[in-house]
Amino acid sequence: MQEPHITVTGNVGAEPRTRVLAGGAVVTDFRIASTPRLLDKDTDAWKDGETMWFGVSCWRALAENVAASLHKGDRVVVSGRLKVSTWVTDKGEPRSGLEIISPVVGFDLSRGTAVLHKNPPLTVATDPGYPGLVDLDTGEVLEDDRDDDEVPLGGLVGATG
Repeated sequence: MQEPHITVTGNVGAEPRTRVLAGGAVVTDFRIASTPRLLDKDTDAWKDGETMWFGVSCWRALAENVAASLHKGDRVVVSGRLKVSTWVTDKGEPRSGLEIISPVVGFDLSRGTAVLHKNPPLTVATDPGYPGLVDLDTGEVLEDDRDDDEVPLGGLVGATG
């Protein structure tokens, strides 16, 4: 079953939190608040609708870039898979929330300008601990079941031919 995809524009609600998992993968989590603006036709004035909160999880290279770039209050655009998370509080109360597993995060440029500082290409193909091919867009480690000459250059790290 595929999870639905969603794109949300909102404000970062708190400083992003980064952690490294036991396997070495980097994950950065943050929350965004999205508040729709509605025109009240009776008063002909704009007013805020109900704020929706989303948790966002980013992995690997994106996680590192998000941690280095985003701060509380930044206006961002997030796209990814929508997931409902459920948990139980310390008091035993059930809770649920919406989470976006995101391969794409960017600044909302309708609010200001930004300058992109590109990271240098990764060169881990000669590293003996190298896990395989890595998608440069998502940071996802891919299984390598192709010959080197079948791997498109420029989109994957570890391609040698």
